[in-house]
Amino acid sequence: MYYGFDVGGTKIEFGAFDQSLNRVATERVATPGHDYDLLIDTLAQLVKKYDQQFGVEGKVGLGIPGMEDATTQAVLTVNVPCANHKPLRQDLEAKIGRQVSIENDANCFALSEAWDEELKDMPSVMGLILGTGFGGGLVFDGKVFSGFNHVAGELGHTRLPVDAWLSLGDNAPLLGCGCGKKGCLDSYLSGRGFELLYHHFSGTQRKAIDIIADYEQGNQFALEFVDKFIEMLSMCLANLFTAHDPHVVTLGGGLSNFALLYEELPKRIPKYLLSVAQCPKILKAKHGDSGGVRGAAFLNITQA
Repeated sequence: MYYGFDVGGTKIEFGAFDQSLNRVATERVATPGHDYDLLIDTLAQLVKKYDQQFGVEGKVGLGIPGMEDATTQAVLTVNVPCANHKPLRQDLEAKIGRQVSIENDANCFALSEAWDEELKDMPSVMGLILGTGFGGGLVFDGKVFSGFNHVAGELGHTRLPVDAWLSLGDNAPLLGCGCGKKGCLDSYLSGRGFELLYHHFSGTQRKAIDIIADYEQGNQFALEFVDKFIEMLSMCLANLFTAHDPHVVTLGGGLSNFALLYEELPKRIPKYLLSVAQCPKILKAKHGDSGGVRGAAFLNITQA
């Protein structure tokens, strides 16, 4: 039995999956974000409850909005304040008496998609989230690639390439990022970035869903803005595809619901790739909000 926890800033989602990767249990509880001992106890109690229910010791995986320091094993996660700079995985292991796997939630999203029935035989899958932020995960042969410092897949904190910058025109904004730097892809390719850029060029604050509605209704400014945004996005993704050369790419997050992306990106990206390269297949993520907990559970598949 595989147990997955998607630990967010406000809630913890639990999922149990059987050997056929079917979900057989679901539970959501509030995240005790300011009480570390209670956080550990909450996770441990859920493990105990479902061990008793299924009569097994389930394999445990945690997905978190952050990452574990490769040297100290302390967690960096601003969204769960009580766990920040604490050895979350080690403390939970001590509490429940078994190994725990831990990964960034975007990596869990990518792993969930990579283990989908249609993609599980793909040698490499890149998962990209175009949501509140922009980030991703890399899966090779069914395993998350975390990298030397556990920051592989933090694509949102690479910088906007110069051609993408120039494509925004003479009045291109230099947007700051929560990491303290400027020009990160996170601030441009996310749903939040979509809205920030629209506000910069129009002087009007609009939600992404409203901008897209304007586009679909033929609003001239929205038509021009969306065209400019997708061209910039194409340049940025072409850079990422050149560096990582994935076999397939899945898109998640709110902006991934914009159907136009799946029509336009495959047509626009090839001109920014090397002449010998083809654009990988770009798919909408199938598992939506459940991707984090699925991927967390599946962290232990390769160790079974």
